[in-house]
Amino acid sequence: MAGYLDETDFVMVEEGFSTRDLLEELTLGASQATMGEVAAFFVADLGAVVRKHFCFLKCLPRVQPFYAVKCNSSPGVLKVLAELGLGFSCANKAEMELVQRIGVPASKIIYANPCKQIAQIKYAAKLGVQLLSFDNEMELAKVVKSHPSAKMVLCIATNDSHSRSRLCLKFGASLKSCRRLLQNAKKSHVDVVGVSFHIGSGCPDPQAYAQSIADARLVFEMGAELGHKMHILDVGGSFPGVEEAKVRFEEIVSVINSALDLYFPEGCGVDILAKLGRYYVTSAFTLAVSITAKKEVLLDQPGREEEPGAAPKTIVYHLDEGVYGFFNSVLFDNTCPTPILQKKPSIEQPLHNSSLWGPAVDGCDCIAEGLWLPQLHVGDWLVFENMGAYTVGMGSLLGGTQTCRVTYAMSRVAWEALREKLLPAEPDEDAEGVCKPLSCGWEITDTLCVGPVFTPASIMPPFLAL
Repeated sequence: MAGYLDETDFVMVEEGFSTRDLLEELTLGASQATMGEVAAFFVADLGAVVRKHFCFLKCLPRVQPFYAVKCNSSPGVLKVLAELGLGFSCANKAEMELVQRIGVPASKIIYANPCKQIAQIKYAAKLGVQLLSFDNEMELAKVVKSHPSAKMVLCIATNDSHSRSRLCLKFGASLKSCRRLLQNAKKSHVDVVGVSFHIGSGCPDPQAYAQSIADARLVFEMGAELGHKMHILDVGGSFPGVEEAKVRFEEIVSVINSALDLYFPEGCGVDILAKLGRYYVTSAFTLAVSITAKKEVLLDQPGREEEPGAAPKTIVYHLDEGVYGFFNSVLFDNTCPTPILQKKPSIEQPLHNSSLWGPAVDGCDCIAEGLWLPQLHVGDWLVFENMGAYTVGMGSLLGGTQTCRVTYAMSRVAWEALREKLLPAEPDEDAEGVCKPLSCGWEITDTLCVGPVFTPASIMPPFLAL
């Protein structure tokens, strides 16, 4: 093992203790604590991250995964992915500092923000990060002045008109401008070593990958004509993190593999990369949030006559987290989080129209409306699954930090596989910062697809803080 992760970083999980049992132990302990304020917390299954990695290697054997740190920068995630041999895609100085702090070498870091501050370009140069992205002349000029030895990756625009989160309006050079950018790079003695793209989050059409790979082939040919030795293709991210996604992972994989075989066949000398975030962490994190206040609100419906005492109403629950915190997916992804109740209601217990609100004193901090829930009480806990993406460590997006409580766990099966079965490939000194994927481990993918179970909470270490 590389030594990024050890057994003190997580709870070892065994047969006979479920995730729900662990959450009940933690919420019960928090409710009985003497502290005046009880904060929300996460339980993270690092074994789920390991299983996702094995699946990726099996389905996309030619693609080398890099992790997008902005998606979830919690220490446990960074350590397990570093142990798995991933590279890291960083958007700013704060993220580069995070991965450097756990011991990741600069050769495994890509500074993938096409629009960078000069001070942060200089920091990347000082750190030894060589791969940087660009999509315009101004960015190229900044890198020439502040990091002249950098190896550049040209970020091209894609057709993301159907994506939930569109990126081409902000990032990416059009095909018409690529030749000019490559010419300017050549005149400035800057090495352009590859092409990258991102189809945008939540894209419903996997064929967007095929078109973007075809466009990248054209840019490679432009670069070759101008004397650039390009050998890196970055297919970006947008891989789903849950099975219920509109476009399944298997559909995307099929399109990418076919397009790569057509435009960048095996043996062509091009390293294929992908920058993944949601795929690795979404399903690994579960959030527990307590109810801090509640009230009943009458629903005024003009023109409707109601019997006395039968006026329609909704129950408003206030939580200690909202859309400006861990539930930001409501704003950015247009989701409606559905809670799991810690206390299972009886069949006879009536359901009430309910809504969940965060702590902000404004009308926008609404987490969910139109939920039918049993009568809940202040101090009750609500559990939300699939909460690993863009929740933990969101502060790094703006160069800051966000503190939250995370309890990490991993099954013994996953830990043994990580410790004994997987052998990271030896680094290639001439690979210009491109790390290789793990060389084995596919044969135990099916074994690791079994969900983990947890050891009693009495042996758990204290919460690990970000």
